Amino acid sequence: MTTIAVVSAGLSEPSSTRLLADRLAESAVAALDAQHGGPVQVVHVDLRPLAHEIVDAMLTGFQAPALAAASAAVLEADALVFVSPVFTAGMSGLAKSFLDITDKDALVDMPVLLAATGGTARHSLAIEHAMRPVFAYLRAAVVPTGVFAATDDWGAQGDQAALDGRIRRAGADLAWAIGASRRTPQRADALPEVTDFASLLGGLGH
Repeated sequence: MTTIAVVSAGLSEPSSTRLLADRLAESAVAALDAQHGGPVQVVHVDLRPLAHEIVDAMLTGFQAPALAAASAAVLEADALVFVSPVFTAGMSGLAKSFLDITDKDALVDMPVLLAATGGTARHSLAIEHAMRPVFAYLRAAVVPTGVFAATDDWGAQGDQAALDGRIRRAGADLAWAIGASRRTPQRADALPEVTDFASLLGGLGH
């Protein structure tokens, strides 16, 4: 079974950040289903209820049970969807703090889809200049397509078709990255047959 962890750092209830995270997870699941049809489990991790535990972990180095369970769910997954609201041209402090308490080697080669929400399209480059470098430092395998959704994208006048297209493309990117990931055991029926070494040597005599 493929497991996708979906981390949402939204601060409000309801949250457009969680809404975008859900849409991206659905897109990735649909793309995986079209790719090989295997079972997919989606694990949601909302950081808002864990805010105090995240701060405590930064101060003490100890993770309380709820935070430890959330961290384990992320680190044991086959892929990660990470979505943050944008504040002052960067990811939220809550999102960054969660990454700060994550072991620097824990996300190596993890397929990651990055997304962000913000009040205006002026924040759309935050994924590239504020989020992607952090995951590059963590040596995660970040997919090329990031998805930014401004407030207007959700309204009646928003360009829903354009947003839907970005979400589908990002989901397909993540599905491909999961299939190619070094962290995920490869499906036996997807691997090419390899001639054993003894047979290769035997063929030299002819």
